[in-house]
Amino acid sequence: MPLPDHKLIICGIPELPHHAMLGVSHVLSIIDTHEPRPPALDEFYDIDHELIRFDDVVAEYPGYEACAPHHIERLLDFGERAHARAGSHMLIHCHAGISRSQAAAGILMCQHAPGREEESFLRLLELRKHGWPNTRMVEFADQLLKREGALLRGLQAYRVALIAAKPHLRDVIRNIGRGHELPE
Repeated sequence: MPLPDHKLIICGIPELPHHAMLGVSHVLSIIDTHEPRPPALDEFYDIDHELIRFDDVVAEYPGYEACAPHHIERLLDFGERAHARAGSHMLIHCHAGISRSQAAAGILMCQHAPGREEESFLRLLELRKHGWPNTRMVEFADQLLKREGALLRGLQAYRVALIAAKPHLRDVIRNIGRGHELPE
């Protein structure tokens, strides 16, 4: 099965105004629990908008709401709606366009392309020049889609390719406390 051919944009909140007039049909917002709805979303017209709130953490920490399976169920429901519309044009954003939105894009590309998980995650390299998808989100999606680790292997292939192209990111990832996610 080929990868879905929907147009896809990944960005952070500061970039939203640049995409408002590009014919986007579906917007997925994944933002922190206490972050206000970005006012720039008011510039998007006639869209299917899904707002999901959880913090960008990869484990349970006091004072933060980590991603849970019900968040990924909502993400997958959004993907079903976008997939059902011919010619859909999705925009996925989180705060910075680096972790949650990258994970969501990879998950949505995998959703209707079983067996193409590695290709789906490697496509992220073309869609956004930098990113480090949220592992917790991918773990839950892998379980919900019953892919037996295929999404996690796709994520690992992406990380290997990204670090090969940009080795300096190893230090950045370590400095943000996610060094355990680095490929060997």
